[in-house]
Amino acid sequence: MLVYFLVACDRLEEKREKKLRQNLPELQAALQTYAGANAANSVTLINACDSEDCAEWELGISQPVKKNIHLNFPVNLFNDLARQYGIDCEVGYIEDDEREPVTFFGKQEGLGEAFLIAEYLGL
Repeated sequence: MLVYFLVACDRLEEKREKKLRQNLPELQAALQTYAGANAANSVTLINACDSEDCAEWELGISQPVKKNIHLNFPVNLFNDLARQYGIDCEVGYIEDDEREPVTFFGKQEGLGEAFLIAEYLGL
């Protein structure tokens, strides 16, 4: 199953959007580092943040998973980013090049748990 983790960029109140814009370079660097370190596991960086409208940004990763244990590292990464930068995350799966969201976690939504996310994904 191909899953994705995206920084939630839409429907943010003004204060959170400003903070996201300020932290964008650090978030991009952290996700690039993770994707680079896990390239052997087919982790791909999603980085489409060129629009002036923050709600149109797509920033995150995608990676194939076969077992719920494979979710531990990305969930921990996004939990750390949520604590450090005050973000929320959208998690879902990709099928026929379409993203299907399954759940959210992070600063506002509460920290993610790999086991529960695996259940939501049907792993």
